[in-house]
Amino acid sequence: MIGNKRTGDREKPRRRERRLSTSSSTEQHRREAPSSVSCLIITVSDTRTPETDKSGRLCRELLEAGGYRVVGARIVPDEYDRIRTLVLEAAADPAVEAVLLNGGTGIAGRDTTYEAVRDVLQKEMPGFGEIFRMLSFTEDIGSAAILSRAIAGTVGTTAVFSMPGSTGAVKLAMTRLIVPELRHVMRELYKDSPK
Repeated sequence: MIGNKRTGDREKPRRRERRLSTSSSTEQHRREAPSSVSCLIITVSDTRTPETDKSGRLCRELLEAGGYRVVGARIVPDEYDRIRTLVLEAAADPAVEAVLLNGGTGIAGRDTTYEAVRDVLQKEMPGFGEIFRMLSFTEDIGSAAILSRAIAGTVGTTAVFSMPGSTGAVKLAMTRLIVPELRHVMRELYKDSPK
C-alpha cells in the first residue's frame, strides 16, 4: 500500500501493464539482418530414415516458408561422437550458417544430443532452452516439458539450435523462436566478424 501524504489515505500501488513489444533497437537489428540464412538440418535418430523423418521434413518446410535456404539434411545415430563431429564439420563449412538439430534431447541413456552440442558450443544462448520449455509447458505438453533439454548457441559464426525430435516440438521451436529470430541471431554473429 502506498500512502497519500496530503490525505493520509492508503491506496494500492498501480501495477505496470506488461506488454509484449519489441524495442526500436531490436527492430533496427532485424532490418540490418541478412535476408536469408543457409541452414543444415540434422535429425538425430537410431530408427528414422529419409522416408520416415517427419520432423526433419517439417523443419525444412518451415525454414523454406520463412525464406531460409536449406543446404542439406542428414540423419545421424544418437551417438555422442558422431553428433559432435557432424556439428563441428558443419560449423567449418562456409556454406552452412546455421545448424538445426532435432532429436536425442531427452533424458534416456541413449539421448546424447544435448551433451554433444553443449560440448562444442563456444557461446550458449540459454534463453532458447528456457523459453522453449516455458512454451512447451504452457502451450503443448504441460509438466513433461521438464524432460526437454533443448539448447542453442554458437560455434564461431555458426548458429546451432537443438530441439526435441517430436513434430510438435519442432513446430513449436521453429514457429515461435527459430524462424522469427534466426536472421537477427546471424546479424549479431556477423556484426564483428568478416565472414
